[in-house]
Amino acid sequence: QVQLVESGGGLVQAGGSLRLSCATSGLTFSIYDMGWFRQAPGKEREFVAGISWGGGRSYYADSMKGRFTISRDNAKNTVYLQMNSLKPEDTAVYYCAARRGPESSTKGLYNYWGQGTQVTVSS
Repeated sequence: QVQLVESGGGLVQAGGSLRLSCATSGLTFSIYDMGWFRQAPGKEREFVAGISWGGGRSYYADSMKGRFTISRDNAKNTVYLQMNSLKPEDTAVYYCAARRGPESSTKGLYNYWGQGTQVTVSS
């Protein structure tokens, strides 16, 4: 059974930082590309960042470039999202997802999803 479990969310003031983690089990983590998505109330789930199976390539939504960093530890079957300079508009539920195949920012192409972790940024 494949499981993706996010953690690290919480309440932070604008300008602050959070580090999200996504621990996986039940899949061969090192052959999956991983992604982070987010969904704010009343909005579509949107792509945040992705990383290739080996960690050599990472890519970001334009609004996150320079503020967010995705990384992974294949020995720990875990992917991370370091978020700096947080803004109130970053408030959302953040989800990690896994997919086999080349890099993609399309949520429909991801095979497995976590339950999400809430991030709230106060002004």
